[in-house]
Amino acid sequence: MGRIVTAAALLGTLAVAGCGGSYRPPQTASAPPTECSGCTEGMATWYGARAHGNRTANGDRFDRNALTAAHRTLPLGTRVLVTNLGNGRAVEVRINDRGPAVAGRIIDVSYAAARALGAAGDGVFRVRIAVLE
Repeated sequence: MGRIVTAAALLGTLAVAGCGGSYRPPQTASAPPTECSGCTEGMATWYGARAHGNRTANGDRFDRNALTAAHRTLPLGTRVLVTNLGNGRAVEVRINDRGPAVAGRIIDVSYAAARALGAAGDGVFRVRIAVLE
């Protein structure tokens, strides 16, 4: 299962398992890092009730209450840390589907992940994605 990560824990996670490169630590411990080579930043959205129960690209049934996501190119099963750049909240998700289908978006997260990121009320939000494995 995924886990919700505080900003302070996020710094340790990125330093140890992080982005495969170096980054400059932020000025304060509560802010996410400002640089992370190998990370991707862009727009995200979430999906929930309409997709709930449908088959995902890896054959699982989509569960909007699980911490999962859809990405166009990352291998299925990859774990990524998604950080909401609007509020610093982060969550670990597993890639189990392909998407987003909408141009200009880099990831679709499940409803549960959007809630953990504090973005369930938002249609689209800015994120940073860091591959963990």
